[in-house]
Amino acid sequence: MNVKIENGKLFIEIDLQEPTPSASGKTLVVATTHGNVVTDCVINEKPVVIGLNAYIKK
Repeated sequence: MNVKIENGKLFIEIDLQEPTPSASGKTLVVATTHGNVVTDCVINEKPVVIGLNAYIKK
């Protein structure tokens, strides 16, 4: 995952994966950080933490 702050916007770039069933089985996950990830981006001297799940309906 690549993350940057530019012109007051947060840009997140993450690889897509083959759709795989979520833990509940209700959706298909196409991108995930597998939990919270501390990034190199900093706001107010604190790192930005991202937890991302992108999915499609089954």
